[in-house]
Amino acid sequence: MNTYPRRAHFDYFRSLQNPMLGVTVDVDVTALQAFCKAEGCSFYLAFMRCAARAANGVPQLRQRIRDGGIVEYDVCGTSHVELRADGTYGYCTLHHDRPFREYLEYAEAERLRCREAASIEEDDDVEGLYFITSLPWLRYTQLIQPTAGGDESNPRISWGKYAADCRDRLMMPVTLLANHALVDGLQVAQFYRNLDGEIADIVLEIDRQHAP
Repeated sequence: MNTYPRRAHFDYFRSLQNPMLGVTVDVDVTALQAFCKAEGCSFYLAFMRCAARAANGVPQLRQRIRDGGIVEYDVCGTSHVELRADGTYGYCTLHHDRPFREYLEYAEAERLRCREAASIEEDDDVEGLYFITSLPWLRYTQLIQPTAGGDESNPRISWGKYAADCRDRLMMPVTLLANHALVDGLQVAQFYRNLDGEIADIVLEIDRQHAP
C-alpha cells in the first residue's frame, strides 16, 4: 500500500459513511436483442455475460478491500437473483469464461438448480463476485441499492427494461455501483466502453463458430 498511487484517495473514501459511486447509462442493446431473438437464446443470460466480461476487463472492478489493503482477482464471476415459484428468491453463481453456446447450456442448468433449492446462501467465494440485479418491468433513470457499508467492495451491476428511442434504437438503463475507494470515473467509463464491445463480440463469436 505504500507504493499504491491512490493511497490518499483510498484512505479518504474509506473514511466516508457511504463510499459508493453509482452511474446509470442508457446502453444500446438493439443488436443484442435482435441476435438473441434470431438465435432463440436468453437475452438475460447473454447480457449478463457481456456485463461480467466488461467488468473483468477493468482491473479496479476486480479489486476488493480486505484487512485495510487491496486484493485483486484474476477473474470474477457473478451472483444474481433467481426467482422461485413461491415469490421468494435465491442467489445463483455463474462464471462467464466458456464459449457462448456452452455458457448458455451451463447457465440454464445452474438457474434451474438454484430455483429448486431452498437456501438463500451463496455457493461460491462471495468476495470474488459481481452482484447482479435486474428490473425488467421498469425503465428507470437512477437506482439506489442497499450496501453493507464499511469496506464492502463488490461491484453491483443492474439493468432495467429496454425501450425504443426516437431513432428506434433499443436503449436499456444499466447501472454500475462500485466502491470509490477503488474505482474512479475513468474506470466506470471503461466499463461502459467494454460493454459496448462485448455486445458486438457475441455476434462475431457465433459467426466464427458457424464458419466452415
